[in-house]
Amino acid sequence: MNIAENLERIKKEIPEGVKLVAVSKTKPVEDIMTAYNAGQRIFGENKAQELGFKQPQLPGDIQWHFIGHLQTNKVKYIIPFVNLIHSIDRIKVLREVNKQAAKNNRIVDCLLQFHIATEETKFGLNLEEADELLSSEEFGKMENIRICGVMGMATYTKDTNVVRKEFRHLKEIKDGLKEKYFDDSEYFKEISMGMSGDYMIAIEEGSTIVRIGSAIFGAR
Repeated sequence: MNIAENLERIKKEIPEGVKLVAVSKTKPVEDIMTAYNAGQRIFGENKAQELGFKQPQLPGDIQWHFIGHLQTNKVKYIIPFVNLIHSIDRIKVLREVNKQAAKNNRIVDCLLQFHIATEETKFGLNLEEADELLSSEEFGKMENIRICGVMGMATYTKDTNVVRKEFRHLKEIKDGLKEKYFDDSEYFKEISMGMSGDYMIAIEEGSTIVRIGSAIFGAR
């Protein structure tokens, strides 16, 4: 199966209202153009410099999502054009995003990344850290970022019950934050969860954004 066929199959599986991010990290510009020509417009990258290199070579109507761990010294490479940052996992990064967004006269949409998996290696906030961030005076003064929801990655396991439980937990976190901090904010509605191996479970548990790479572009 080729990229266009893969996209067509996946789009038929995904309900209306769920955004598909084609994860193009490590893939050449030619592969991205193949997906673009098949109608895909949202692409995800996990390295700021790689994204900064690819973006000028590709059509201007592409929506770029940054999905990887973001280092503060790399924020400047993506802020001029990025549509959504999925991976805010500490206030230090949010501070730099706000600073660079102000320099570019933009308001940048962001998701808070939560650690929902059993693996220690995955990045992300816990609920206590998120409460501390969202209730802080510093966050209240940030005018160039907009928190639109949450993101998380499930444990890499064949046990679908574990995966489902973790996705359900992220949905509960999102609903709790909505009620506590974003009750009047229509834009706080996104749950970015689900990848090539588990996106249908994620959708069943309330995902609004799925991040799919290998099922579209093939193995890396």
